[in-house]
This record gives sequence, C-alpha cells and structure tokens, in this order.
Amino acid sequence: MADDIRKSVLLTPLNLDGLRKSGADVTVLAVHSINPYTGQPSFKGQRIEGAVDTEAYSDFQSPPSAEGGQRPLPEINILQEKARRWGLRPESTIIIYDGDRSMTAARAWWVLKWAGLPDVRVLDGGFPAWVSAGLPTTDAVTAVQPSTIVLSPGHMPEFDASDALRFGIEGILLDARIRPNYIGGPVAEGQPARGHIPHAISAPAPDNVTDYGNFTDSATLREMYRALGVDGSCDVGVYCGAGMSAAHTVLALAAIGLPAAMYPGSWSAWVSDTTRPVITGADPF
Repeated sequence: MADDIRKSVLLTPLNLDGLRKSGADVTVLAVHSINPYTGQPSFKGQRIEGAVDTEAYSDFQSPPSAEGGQRPLPEINILQEKARRWGLRPESTIIIYDGDRSMTAARAWWVLKWAGLPDVRVLDGGFPAWVSAGLPTTDAVTAVQPSTIVLSPGHMPEFDASDALRFGIEGILLDARIRPNYIGGPVAEGQPARGHIPHAISAPAPDNVTDYGNFTDSATLREMYRALGVDGSCDVGVYCGAGMSAAHTVLALAAIGLPAAMYPGSWSAWVSDTTRPVITGADPF
C-alpha cells in the first residue's frame, strides 16, 4: 500500500521505462533552468527520448510582485496556452523530471496539479538517475501534437499570509528553506528581513533527498516528519523562500500519504509587508 502511494507521485527510472514499454499513455516533461546562484544551465544537450522541453523560471510562475512574492503562480490562461503547446491531455500520465534533486520538477508538479491535471508524477532522481540506470537519451527535440486541454486553478490546497499564523498555532507550519535562512539575522538597510514566520518549524527541503538526488525511502521520510509533529493528526502548511522548496516538501509528504497546503508567495511575499512579525534564531517563536 505504501509503495502504491509513493508511486502515485514518484516513479523510478525503471518504473517509467516499464510504463512506456507497456504502451501506457505517458507524457514526459523535461524542466530546464538556469541556476539563479551560479548562472549554470541545467540542460546539457541530452534529454529522455520523447521528453518535451519546459523552463522552470518562466513556464511555472508569473513575474514577481509584492503580494505574490518572487515566484507568483502563473496566470491560468497563459499556463493553459503552454500546456496545449506541450501536448498535455488529462487522460495522460504526466511525468516530470529535472537535473537537480527534483527541486524545479516539484514546482512544475505542484503547478500542474493546481491547474487540474489529475495524474502528474515526478521522476525520482531526475535525469541523473535515468542516466545512471543505463537508459537511453537523445539530443533530438521532440515534435509535439498540440492539445486542446482546458485548465482551471485551485486544485491543490494553498494558503496566504492571512492563514500562515493559523497553521502555526492550530496545526503545523513547516519552513522548507535551509537553516541559515530560517535563523536569519541582520540585513543591510533596505533589504528584506531575514528569519521565519512565528511558530514555523525548520524542515529544510534538501533533507528530503539522499546524496544521490533521489527522495529518501518512505520509512525514513515518515520518521523525519513524525518527529516534527507531521503524522496526519492536524493540518500542515509549508512555505519556503518563493514557493519552490515548499513544493518539494509537499511532494515528499504526498509520497507518504500526508496532505499539506502550500503558501505560494512564501517568505518573499510575507516580508513585503513590514508590519508582519519576523522571528530570528533557531526556535519557532
């Protein structure tokens, strides 16, 4: 049963290869990106055969805004136009991969689920895992048959600043950023505050994966989040810097059967209003 839950959101390279060889209706999306810190492109010229190219920082977000943060959700009509160009259809199983620990793939997964696609999954370990499994790659660009898919927003649980404190007080609020960003501290004049939302518990998204980039086993994930109070007994909300690492944690929790809401604007939206409280240090409040 646990394995079935995990497979509903995460597929190994051999799982995906088996689906394709069985003739299942599968659409593969490759999520490429330019690392915002190093400037290095993730795409090195090879892709899984048949994969459709997408771009993490333009296809699955809107331009920054004060209310929406650094990575607001995409306008649904714009996303729908792109989904049609990618050939997405609601009856197809959509498999998403990237080259970096599924961070950008998780965001794409969340956005497409939010837009109403019923069966979206992430390739566990991404492109490096596919290559390590000895499976074939190609430099050929995929020719796509456009679709007429209709998308609509709101199919994934989400929350905004007005509900963030409620999650922290009445449920569990997880901060998926790395620990230094959670702890925070002094900033230069004119720079956004650093720290965390009151009552938030530090739960860095990189802890979801192993050194090899695949998600850790389900038993370990369950124990890791149980220790933080996430055991299915209360509502869980997740935020990060701008809605990417948070999606990764929502995906990890979904792989062990635990639902969680996401704050799309996350910290970048929270600190746009200087009247909102900011906690510094390693303690939740």
